[in-house]
Amino acid sequence: MLHRTGRNSIQDVAFMRQEVGGEYKDDMQSRLDIVVKTQDHQMINIEIQLSNQHDVFKCTLFYWAQLYTSQLQKGMGYHKLLPTITINICNFTLFPQTEYYHSTFHLYEDKTLKRLIIQDDALEVHFIEMNKFLEQWYRGILKPLDDILARWLLLLGMVDARKKKVYDNIYCELEELAMKDEHLLQAFNVWEDLSLSHEDIIAYQSRLKYILDEEAKLEDVKHMAEQKGIEKGKEEISKNLLVDGMGIEFICKITGLSVERIEEIKERLIQTNEDKQR
Repeated sequence: MLHRTGRNSIQDVAFMRQEVGGEYKDDMQSRLDIVVKTQDHQMINIEIQLSNQHDVFKCTLFYWAQLYTSQLQKGMGYHKLLPTITINICNFTLFPQTEYYHSTFHLYEDKTLKRLIIQDDALEVHFIEMNKFLEQWYRGILKPLDDILARWLLLLGMVDARKKKVYDNIYCELEELAMKDEHLLQAFNVWEDLSLSHEDIIAYQSRLKYILDEEAKLEDVKHMAEQKGIEKGKEEISKNLLVDGMGIEFICKITGLSVERIEEIKERLIQTNEDKQR
């Protein structure tokens, strides 16, 4: 991804302090998944997003800003701030209007569509949509042998922990590719070793449980909102039918509301009309 935008590659991975922010006691803390540096000391925040919290863009910009400003030390000039990059690998669709699975964002001038000069070009944001990527791979559009990014993304897409499934067709292709890519072969072997570690398995399962629990909470909230919306709609229909002089039993059949509920709505409607007359 870095090569595609003219950035230098990562020569050494340094796992930095994962919590940035918190200048004051009640400040929001930013939890960054992995923060590394390129050979030019440019910082990168890498995150894997398994569920759509519908705030991805704002969250990404917040993390980017925290990481960017964390470089600034007391007495240091702004000219020393280096470009900061965020890479988001998502397991859901962010851009339904496009089929591209890799979207990259920079600062551009609106009319000329030109990026800032190199010394000011500080922002770079990547989004990878894994569902689009895998769909294109299954259709045979992608050529992993000729595309190094596709090879590494296949490695991430090989396992679906929620379904407790390893995709054999991806596994087989990766085995073949690993024979021609020594770096992929090393990663493949290390991953298999990690999979045998009891501690790593427990940590991974705990993380997955947390994500699934959070998704369940969101689903419950959505369901409750939908139910409230349906209930409100039924009340509006009942009010309109009462105004038109329809009987309570008829309204019950139309809306599915109980007789007691319709009578409550009728009483409120009468009370509202009386208040208006006063």
